[in-house]
Amino acid sequence: MIFDLPSIAVLHAAVSAIYAVLAGIILLRQRQSASGRWLGAACGVTAVWAAAVVWDWPTPLTGVPGWLELARAVAWCGFILHLYRRSVQVHRQLTQAFVTMGLLALLLVGGLPLYDLLSHQSGLSLWSAGTAVRLGFAVCNVLLLENLYFNTPPEGRWHINLLCVALGGLFCYDMLLYADGLLYRQFSRGLVEGRAAATALVAPLLALTAARNRRWKIDIHVSRDVVFHSATLIVGGIFLLSLAVTGELFRRTGSDWGHVAEIALVFAGILTMAVLVTSASARSRLRVVVVDNFFSHRYDYRREWMRCIDTLTAPEAHTGLHRRAIRAVAEVVDSPAGALFVRPPQEVAFQWAGSWNMPAGTVPVPPGHALVSAFRDGEWIVVLEAMPEAASCLAELPRTWLVVPLNHFGSLIGFVVLARARAQFKLDREVFDLLRVIGREVASRLAEQRAAQVLSQTLQLREYSQRFAFVIHDIKNVSGQLSMLLTNAEVHADNPEFQRDMLATVRASVGKITRLLTRLQADRQERSHALITPGDRLADLVEAARLTCSVAVLLNDDGAGAGVAIDPDAFDAVVTHLLDNAIEAGRGEPVQVRLRHEELNVLIDIVDQGPGMAPEFVRDQLFRPFASTKASGHGIGAYQARELLREAGGDLLVLSRSGSGTTMRLLLPRVRSVADLPAAV
Repeated sequence: MIFDLPSIAVLHAAVSAIYAVLAGIILLRQRQSASGRWLGAACGVTAVWAAAVVWDWPTPLTGVPGWLELARAVAWCGFILHLYRRSVQVHRQLTQAFVTMGLLALLLVGGLPLYDLLSHQSGLSLWSAGTAVRLGFAVCNVLLLENLYFNTPPEGRWHINLLCVALGGLFCYDMLLYADGLLYRQFSRGLVEGRAAATALVAPLLALTAARNRRWKIDIHVSRDVVFHSATLIVGGIFLLSLAVTGELFRRTGSDWGHVAEIALVFAGILTMAVLVTSASARSRLRVVVVDNFFSHRYDYRREWMRCIDTLTAPEAHTGLHRRAIRAVAEVVDSPAGALFVRPPQEVAFQWAGSWNMPAGTVPVPPGHALVSAFRDGEWIVVLEAMPEAASCLAELPRTWLVVPLNHFGSLIGFVVLARARAQFKLDREVFDLLRVIGREVASRLAEQRAAQVLSQTLQLREYSQRFAFVIHDIKNVSGQLSMLLTNAEVHADNPEFQRDMLATVRASVGKITRLLTRLQADRQERSHALITPGDRLADLVEAARLTCSVAVLLNDDGAGAGVAIDPDAFDAVVTHLLDNAIEAGRGEPVQVRLRHEELNVLIDIVDQGPGMAPEFVRDQLFRPFASTKASGHGIGAYQARELLREAGGDLLVLSRSGSGTTMRLLLPRVRSVADLPAAV
């Protein structure tokens, strides 16, 4: 039969491309199994046959396409026999396989000699060799598939049912094609062209079968979304087809209700599609049907893990972690609602921590409750229907179904209560294992959030304690000044000049104490930095030190007059503390204060002639809070001085050796005025 329509070439070209891709995916994988090699070879021969039809499309049943069609049937027959040998018991498979191959041999031996004898007949004959052999292979393959399916144990049929449907449908189509040709003595153009479409339609079923059978070691990953949406399209296509058939039947019977029925069916179809699009329950039921019937595993674990991570780390500012944690667990079993219970630190009972589409729970769950015992140290998922005594504490929550423990390194930190799934959901070991894994990830996130909250509170307390310690130290300095003032008052109380200095000192001390107490109520970042001139303030501080002690304090200023940005009270506190320490360490020797200006920094050296400090003491003890070598010291002065300088962008450096005195160097960033800048700038 000669075809004059190029559509057959287009259809077979698509078939060739589909099977070539499928064969490439299967055969190019490393460490291929025997089943994979057989399947890849059969797909490859099918691709070559379809390409030959494209090349010689006017005569697709004779010549090279005819011989390759026969090779295609042989290849699929070999693949079926291979599976037959692996799936069926030995004492059955040999007998049935040889009987089937014997029938095929009889067809070949009986058909080929009669070809020359009856070749003078016109048209097709029942004894035409080519037709007989092709029909024989189709019948044999159908018989082999039937024996493969029914002789496979029922528990193993799930792995081959799609394969039997695909290849059985393909070879039944071949039987129809050749039976029709023999009956009418010519091949039907529609059936020949339709065979390409039928061959293409079975390719997804073959891919699904390969993906199901892990023992075949074929790396084919079928997207669950693709299958789900394909199933939706198939349902829609069936509906449209039934719509067309119904309308045609009404029109052929001459009924006046044809248009009414067509409009009603169209409207019902629109409503059905709208329900599928908007109803999560309807989509859930469809998804359960698809997953249970097309996949060996219910979950795509890589995708489930990524979904869980995306849910827990969602950047939604209005969604708290408690709600995201519930959703991460609920989506595993398609639950529409849930509640979270956690055990806060230093507490015993589990308290309600949040809900998602579920009212709040007000009754705490004590540690000795039957529900907590049912978790078995956080390794057991509780189905409330099977344990009514465990559900007593959750009576105020509606439609409760599952309780998933949150196990963090063997410690039960909480649990998630889930509402019943949108569709009928089968609970098995795979579901429980995934819930345990997701529960542990959620528990780790909640534990991290709890640790972050504790750390934040600790930092706030530490900051307040630091401010408090600084204030106490400064108050100690003020107390020392007032004590010295009282000591001198006993001698110089009648001196009017001393009385004026005493009032000024008391007034300044009261103002300083007030500012220190105010600092306890403010954040550390609210310290008021200002532009000061170190030379001017150093002169006042050195003069005040000279008045309160009998040690000579010498100031050496290079006179540059640059400014620094620092809180004036903080600058005074640092210099005063370091001067007091230098005077005390110098044991009556003069103390030098040197001020010099560099290109980027202002350096203030406070030098004493004391015994100095060992490098180990400077490294380990000097700046450690609350460690002091003085009987009346608090151990916070040096640490406070360095922290205040660092807040202003500077630092405190120590240059000291045992027996050689100490230099405390204040390093502050220099702020240059506009007049100091070069003209080019």
